[in-house]
Amino acid sequence: MKKTFDSFADVAAHVGQDVAVSDWLTISQAQINQFAQATLDHQWIHTDAEKAKAGPFGTPIAHGFLTLSLLPAMFATAFEVKQTRMGINYGLNKVRFTAPVPVGSRLRGHMHLLACEPIEPEGVQMTWRVTVECEGADKPVCIAESLVRQYA
Repeated sequence: MKKTFDSFADVAAHVGQDVAVSDWLTISQAQINQFAQATLDHQWIHTDAEKAKAGPFGTPIAHGFLTLSLLPAMFATAFEVKQTRMGINYGLNKVRFTAPVPVGSRLRGHMHLLACEPIEPEGVQMTWRVTVECEGADKPVCIAESLVRQYA
């Protein structure tokens, strides 16, 4: 269920808390191939299903950066701040790809708010620890600190 914040003060009141969980996203081979085309990263572990069957994971796996690029989609389904006119990705502090993402996996993000600080003009910078879960896996596939700015 999407978390709704009424104001930036409401967001700030949740610092130090697990705040929201995104909807599930399924990683398809077509999506992996499109990401390979966009980034020019055609390593066989991602794009060659036959060769990947004999590889260390027994199937193609998603690019780590593909998983990371899905954070905005995860944020969109996890929470909203009312009366926000614009949000931007400001960057990342720490990123770790802790496990592979096999083709066909379902992923979702768990959002923990680390910080919420006012910025000009009329905005906040939020620091989120996002733990990306792969359905049925023992450990997360990605853990990242994402910096998001939103403006009223």
